[in-house]
Amino acid sequence: MEENTTPDIPYQPMFSRSCCQQVRSGTVSELVFNHSCAKLDVQDWLKDLPLPDTHIKFDCVEIRFKNNRKDFFRLPNGLIVHISDIVAVEASPGHDIGVVTLTGELARIQMKRKNVNPLKEDIRKVYRKARPADIDKWIASVTREKDAIIKCRIFAVNLGLKMKVNDVEFQGDDTKAIFYYTADERVDFRELIKILADEFKVRIEMRQIGVRQEASRLGGLGSCGRELCCSTWLTGFHSVSTSAARVQQMSLNPQKLAGQCSKLKCCLNYEYESYQDAIKGFPDDNILLKTKKGDASVQKIDVFGGIMWFSYKMNEGELFAIPIEKVKEIIESNKTGNMPEKLEDFIRKVTKKEVNDMVAGTDDLHRFDKK
Repeated sequence: MEENTTPDIPYQPMFSRSCCQQVRSGTVSELVFNHSCAKLDVQDWLKDLPLPDTHIKFDCVEIRFKNNRKDFFRLPNGLIVHISDIVAVEASPGHDIGVVTLTGELARIQMKRKNVNPLKEDIRKVYRKARPADIDKWIASVTREKDAIIKCRIFAVNLGLKMKVNDVEFQGDDTKAIFYYTADERVDFRELIKILADEFKVRIEMRQIGVRQEASRLGGLGSCGRELCCSTWLTGFHSVSTSAARVQQMSLNPQKLAGQCSKLKCCLNYEYESYQDAIKGFPDDNILLKTKKGDASVQKIDVFGGIMWFSYKMNEGELFAIPIEKVKEIIESNKTGNMPEKLEDFIRKVTKKEVNDMVAGTDDLHRFDKK
């Protein structure tokens, strides 16, 4: 058997902090920060627009920490920071280290979008730009995370806790660690906290997250071949229901509709409203078309193609593609008591691929409904 000669990719703990290379004491922040490698990055589209001379500079900034955790902080008088600056900020207890992601007017807009009042007194403060000693301690705390999460998982298994520890974040001053976990039921982790505090000599906080948040933290590739939306640009999670798939005439196969988090894919909502608007011009899909050959019911709808697929009740295996204009004509004819000879007189010619896709989708629909 041939030996694998592929070099191992070195572990870079600072990547999760939007740093494109390993941070070292005295490193210039512009050299380690890159918009293209920052997860859930924000582009300042106002940076090249001139502001009036009378404009008062906004004193709050947005700062990011590990993965997609962000918060707003207030600048002290006289401190000027720029995007990509590494700063020390107020934490509870001690201080934390983060990277500045938004300043000025865009930070004001972002605070308004997230319903954060910039006049509130409880907004935490930026202490200073990170000193070499701050960065050294930050690096030391971050490098402990890989070992910490492995040990925490071992301790949880030994204690028989039904929980999945999926991430850990050490505070920049190495005085606190937040362990993120998922669990299907309530977990009593008091004994685990004692063991972790004794092992790492820091304050321990356990924070439960949902399966969607877990997927966004761990990342991965979706069935579309692209990196998961929740780990690259999606900042909020909205409820997704099977009605979104039904409106889009998708096969209701749970295995195809579920993402890596085992929940319905977030992308089902992307075109939902467009389909809702387009489907308003269609007749009710519960309508029966009456012909002399027999009654026909709807099997599936091609929303943007403007086609409804019908089959006779006596032979549901044979499908007929009829434009909605013709369907409306038949409905109006039925209302007056008239019945056309057969559906075949109204069908639109379709390709063999369209027929195969339609039959496959209809079979999946029936299988799902029967379950």
